[in-house]
Amino acid sequence: MSFLSSLFRAPEAKRSRAALIALSGPPRAAWTHPEPRRFHAEALAVNPVAARAVARVAGAVAEIPFQVTRDGADASAHPAVLLVERPNGAQDRLALTAMLVSHLLLTGNAYVEAVSVGGEMRELHVLRPDRMRLVPGEGGRPAAFDYEVDGRRLRFTQEGEVPPVLHITLPHPFDDHFGLSPLTAAAAAIDIHNAATRWTKALLDNAARPSGALVYSGGDGTLSEDQYERLKHELEEGFAGARNAGRPLLLEGGLDWKALSLTPKDMDFMEAKHGAAREIALAFGVPPIVLGIPGDATYANYQEANRAFCRDTALPLGRRIMGALLGWLAPGEGLVAIPDEDAIGALHAERESLWRRVERATFLSDAEKREAVGYPRERPEG
Repeated sequence: MSFLSSLFRAPEAKRSRAALIALSGPPRAAWTHPEPRRFHAEALAVNPVAARAVARVAGAVAEIPFQVTRDGADASAHPAVLLVERPNGAQDRLALTAMLVSHLLLTGNAYVEAVSVGGEMRELHVLRPDRMRLVPGEGGRPAAFDYEVDGRRLRFTQEGEVPPVLHITLPHPFDDHFGLSPLTAAAAAIDIHNAATRWTKALLDNAARPSGALVYSGGDGTLSEDQYERLKHELEEGFAGARNAGRPLLLEGGLDWKALSLTPKDMDFMEAKHGAAREIALAFGVPPIVLGIPGDATYANYQEANRAFCRDTALPLGRRIMGALLGWLAPGEGLVAIPDEDAIGALHAERESLWRRVERATFLSDAEKREAVGYPRERPEG
């Protein structure tokens, strides 16, 4: 075979030559924390900033209404769209989407199972990422997923026109299979914030004032072991804790109380706590002012920050999830999910401006105007 003919002959398969590097990928999710479940529990159950940020993003994404089109025409009656709107008997699209968003924010990965009856997809169910294990296949793509619960394992083989499991990930530039979660980026800030909270709690438990020192000046300046233990017990029982706040300290002869005051550097822990809170919010894509965190002056007002949150965080994540679901359930059918931005309160001001500009564009047809504001070119029937 000549050199030229070898250049122009058709390739045997459409496969990246670099895909082989993914074959050595990890068979299971790689966590930066040795105990991911405990870390997630601490982040959500102990840290109010992380918990509120996850809830805020999940709620905002779930509440975005979508219009689904195909070739510019309304496709809201498509079976895949109807299945997403009512995925199972216990959930609607809002509940399903909120759970997927929460999993993405906490682990960088989300999984959906399609349940088929007689070859027809009937239900969608969210699967927990911490129970899922990936089985690499040829070319670096997942051959199957193993779902483990209480020692039992269920294998989902990824085959057929619609594989049984959809794996959605957040971008991770250095992992072939799994996504990078915002929680990982916020881990250090969460630790700082939790430590500052524990410090404040300990301070309150000790009568909300810094500790001091009892100085014994009687005799040779040394207490016997019995005297030391008695004094320690009386202090703990009678003067420590919030219930004893403000109680006067009665000292016997030879004892003197020396208060130890906090230095300005010690008092700076509160600013460190606020700084950690801002870092947590930003890691999840939420402007700090939206969560009520003090000290953030990036945005002129709450409305501007909320509008930026919708544009920069909620809408891109919502498009990603809806696009993945429809592309999985109806491959090759050209379904396009368009957010109905007119129904999002935070975007009303800029949408009104867009409508006025489109209305004055006399060179556009009605169909082009509808498309310009995000609606199907043709009105849906009925």
